[in-house]
Amino acid sequence: MSNTSFQFDLTLNNFDIPDGGKYPIFLFGIAIYLFSVFCNVTLLLLIILKRNLHKPMYFILFSLPLNDLVGINTMLPKVLSDIVTTSNHVSYPLCVLQAFLLHMYGGGVLFILAAMSFDRYVAICMPLRYATLMTPKIVICIISLVWGLDFAFVCLLFSLQSRLPKCRSVILNVFCDNPSLLKLTCGNPTLNNIVGLFNTAVMQAISVSVQGFSYVKILISCMLTKKLDMKTKAVNTCMAQLVIFVMFEIVATFTILSHRFQNVSADLQKIMGMLIFLVPPLLNPIVYGLYTNEIRSTLLTLWKFRVHANV
Repeated sequence: MSNTSFQFDLTLNNFDIPDGGKYPIFLFGIAIYLFSVFCNVTLLLLIILKRNLHKPMYFILFSLPLNDLVGINTMLPKVLSDIVTTSNHVSYPLCVLQAFLLHMYGGGVLFILAAMSFDRYVAICMPLRYATLMTPKIVICIISLVWGLDFAFVCLLFSLQSRLPKCRSVILNVFCDNPSLLKLTCGNPTLNNIVGLFNTAVMQAISVSVQGFSYVKILISCMLTKKLDMKTKAVNTCMAQLVIFVMFEIVATFTILSHRFQNVSADLQKIMGMLIFLVPPLLNPIVYGLYTNEIRSTLLTLWKFRVHANV
C-alpha cells in the first residue's frame, strides 16, 4: 500500500467476547457513556448559564469537560458499536482523525490542569492582584495557549507519521492511536519514536512544573496564613485538581506499563488503553462537584428549585 493511498480500510483487533457477553458489556458501556456525557454537559451548561460561575477559574475549567467529551466521544461509541455489530473495519482517514483527537485529548488534560493550577496560585497567593492579573484578555490568552500548544505537539507527531509508507492494514488495538498507526508502516520509525518520547516528556515537564510550582506556593501561603477560611478555600479548590491529575497519571502509567510486559494479555492491554479515555471523563465532573463549593452549591440550589417546583 502506498503512502498516498488514503482510502483503504483498516482492520481493528477487537475484543474476543463470547456471544452471551456482548450485549451485557454493550449495555454497561452505554450506561457509562451516557452518565459521563450527562455529567460533563451539565458542568458545561452550569458554567455557561450561571452568572456566579462567570469567573476566570471557571472559564479555564470550561475546557476540561469540553476536552473530556472529545475523548470519550471519539473512542467509546465506535468500540461499543464494533462489539455488537462484529464490525472491525475503519477507513484510513477516520482512523487518523480518531487518533489525532485522542492525542489532543491526552495532551489537553495535562495543559488544562496546568492552567487551572496557575489560576489557583494567583487567586490564593496574590488575591489583591487577582482581578488585574487574570483579566478576560489574559484568560483568553491562557486558554489559547493551552489548545495551541496541544495542537502544535500533536500536529508534529502526525506530520512525521504521515511521511512513512504504509504496508500493513491491521490495527493492533480496538481504537486508533499514533503507535498503532506507526505499526502499519514499513519505513524506519526511529525519528517518530524519538519525537514521540520528546513530545511526551516536554508535555509532562510543562504540566508537572507549572502545577508543582503553583501548589508549592499555595502550600507555603497556607502555612503562613492564620485565616482558617483561606486554608479551607485553598484545600477545596486545589484538592479537586490534584485528585484529577494524580488519577490521570496513575491510569496513564498503568496503561504504559501494561504494554511493556510480555505476560500481560492483549485484552487487558486494550482495556488499560481505554481507561485513559473512560476514567477521567467519568470522574472529573463528579470530583469538581464534590470539592468545588460554588459548583456544589449551584447544583444544590437548582435541585432544591426543581423539587419545590414539582411539589
